[in-house]
Amino acid sequence: MSDLNRRAFLKTSMLGAAGAFIGNRMLGSEKLSPLPTEKKQGKVVTRKLGNTGIELPVVSFGVMRADNPALVHAALDAGFRHFDTAHVYQNGNNEKMLGEELKDYPRDSFTIATKVPPEEKDRKTGNLLSGSTKKAFLDKLDTSLERLKMDYVDILYAHSISSRQAVEFEPILDALQTAKKQGKAKHIGLSTHRNEVEVIEAAIEKGVHEVILTAYNFKQDHQEKLGKVIARASKAGIGIVGMKSMAGGDLGKNSDQPVNFKAALKWVLNNPHVHTTIPGIINFKQMKENFSVMEDLSLTSEEKNFIHAASAKAGLYCNGCNTCTDSCRKGLPIPDLMRAHMYAYGYREMKKAREVLDEHQVHDNPCKDCAVCTASCVKGFDLPARLADISRMGQVPEEFLV
Repeated sequence: MSDLNRRAFLKTSMLGAAGAFIGNRMLGSEKLSPLPTEKKQGKVVTRKLGNTGIELPVVSFGVMRADNPALVHAALDAGFRHFDTAHVYQNGNNEKMLGEELKDYPRDSFTIATKVPPEEKDRKTGNLLSGSTKKAFLDKLDTSLERLKMDYVDILYAHSISSRQAVEFEPILDALQTAKKQGKAKHIGLSTHRNEVEVIEAAIEKGVHEVILTAYNFKQDHQEKLGKVIARASKAGIGIVGMKSMAGGDLGKNSDQPVNFKAALKWVLNNPHVHTTIPGIINFKQMKENFSVMEDLSLTSEEKNFIHAASAKAGLYCNGCNTCTDSCRKGLPIPDLMRAHMYAYGYREMKKAREVLDEHQVHDNPCKDCAVCTASCVKGFDLPARLADISRMGQVPEEFLV
């Protein structure tokens, strides 16, 4: 997109939504002023991120799938303040792209979070193993900072934590605290995609993590328990960032049952203890939609009807509860394979799906020699059918994947 077209797009479709929030800080030219706990500045609702002192719009920029530098510029022009990336996204190229595009903006005109994964993890229990060392974690952080062309990140997460043991694992806790002491991270926390209630409870009790990035959406069977523990964490001063709000992207694999993006995101943000969210943005249309959500967080009648109807459908979102792995005679990593299925059929992220298959070396139907499936799914997924669907991708040459 040319600079002229991009400016026209911003003027006609985004500045109206951003309203006075852009004001005198266009292009991050001035320091951000402190804001109350929650208010509308212009048309944008903002919330305080726990006790961090950071104030953010309720929708932030999930950069994981973005590869268009113009989006980053447009986001800053429009008033986005927070960008979320990770050490592993796009094999490090996501951090590199952000670093290159943000280097000319004042460092206090935006906040950025990155996530560093511990080295070794038991995939069934989520427990961290002895190979997950403080040194390895901090070395990865240094690589991330080099890619980002920054001396520090505003939030550093231990990535994909899914058990109490992993929350309390001393080498990673020590690494997080050391990074903060060294000034390489202003605030520290963790991200969690499954067993979220257990993980958040452990983080509250441990009292080290300042921010928690958690999966939270209307399709989770444990949403009520999760909502309560999110409120507990928020009241304890922990900042809460929501992710996976799209609940799989589609309700079926043929893309004829899309999730209502606005309804799903508003559902998450109607919990006042979720301070911001990081939906993935890959084009200007999605950026415009995100701002439109921030104009009004109330669900319309149509959106309420969608949530009610969609809640009764199986959908594509896996809880990651591991009930299936306990009952599978082969002990297959079914939650991870269901995640690959969601990437492929819900988000149309074929490369991301293939990465999961490659990681687990699943390149053929692992269920083909089982006469009867012993694995059970609490959501009622047809596991053999879904595993057969996604495993086919393991045989597709990578150059054909987009």
